[in-house]
Amino acid sequence: MKIQAFISALFLSLMAVGQQTPAPPQTEAITIEGATAHLGNGELIENSLIMFEGGKLTFVGSAMTKIARRGKTIRAQGKHVYPGLIAPSTSLGLVEIDAVRATKDQDELGEMIPHIRSLIAYNAESKVVESMRPNGVLLGQITPKGGRISGTSSIVQFDAWNWEDAAVKVDDGIHLHWPESFQRGKPNKKYGEQVSEVKDFFKDAAAYGKVRAQEVNPVFAAMQGVFEGTKKLYVYANGEKEILDGIRITKGLGAKEVVLVGGYRAHKLIDFLKGNDIPVLVRHTHKLPFYDDEDYDQPYKLPKLLMEGGLLVGMQNSETSNFQTRNLPFFAGQTVAHGLNREEALQLISGNTAQILGIADNYGTLEQGKSATLFISEGDALDMRGNRLTHAFIDGREISLDTHQTELWKRYSKKYEGEMEGK
Repeated sequence: MKIQAFISALFLSLMAVGQQTPAPPQTEAITIEGATAHLGNGELIENSLIMFEGGKLTFVGSAMTKIARRGKTIRAQGKHVYPGLIAPSTSLGLVEIDAVRATKDQDELGEMIPHIRSLIAYNAESKVVESMRPNGVLLGQITPKGGRISGTSSIVQFDAWNWEDAAVKVDDGIHLHWPESFQRGKPNKKYGEQVSEVKDFFKDAAAYGKVRAQEVNPVFAAMQGVFEGTKKLYVYANGEKEILDGIRITKGLGAKEVVLVGGYRAHKLIDFLKGNDIPVLVRHTHKLPFYDDEDYDQPYKLPKLLMEGGLLVGMQNSETSNFQTRNLPFFAGQTVAHGLNREEALQLISGNTAQILGIADNYGTLEQGKSATLFISEGDALDMRGNRLTHAFIDGREISLDTHQTELWKRYSKKYEGEMEGK
């Protein structure tokens, strides 16, 4: 036990080394001129002019516009500007090293635990969180895992001293993992019982909100935002039956705003989802088909099918390890080869996701008056060959793009470059 404790402490001490200091507030106006601007709403501006001051975008338009350039100018001809990418339904900052239990804080005991708040456990100094920024992922919805109702998420930005500084939207939603009617290819005999447990819990929580209780019940109190419309209910479901049951039952029991997470068979239920105004956070593309008789490219073309059907669609990778979140732009980029254009693919992880999470008034697109949360890439940010950031800003603050990974890359690049020169 002592050896295990020592190893855990050693890992934690190593993690603390090299963490980047959060950037100070923006004090000087910044102008980016000449880049191709991808606005995150489906639009693109060649030879763009972007200016921001005090953390807010003050101008987004053509560089041909006759307007005084303000402050520091970044010449970005041949480069690309994007809004900060958003990672929904992730446990970033809650898990550091999968093999070290002491660094895992994404789950709590219990099945119905909506009162568990991920935000207060969020580690703003996580080196995994830090590694998101060089790929343009600058915001995330920090979500607890485990249990039927796993808890309450919050949305943060990825350059902060602590969770208070990181918070963008506090307690934005409750996460419900709907029971599966089939498990390991066999009917789930307890499906009806499990659904009844969810229904009873919702009924009890709704009843609690209708009376003035003498003592606060934190579990039921946390659910009241779902009935009042101040918190969204994120329902995780993939099969047709699960999607239908999950949405019909929760909305029937008073949930105001429901978001479908996963939605692998959602393309079979487009009319139903549209009729109930349900957005979808579809699972990422780098997966095999669920069923043997499906098209090989079903995971790749699913976002296109849903967007063509008129649904509001974002992308998440909650099923994968935390570090994979840095690949979010490449998951979205995969859809370009399967029907979406590049601007539509970008919307999956920027403007659309911001709308679904309820932060579109400030984030997700490059528009005047919104937060100056953006980055400059040498090439196509949705292609790993072009995703090479030169600058990144969160609320106008120019953040560091150095991480443990970039330090190792520079270190070993010099080693091999030296060996090549010596030959």
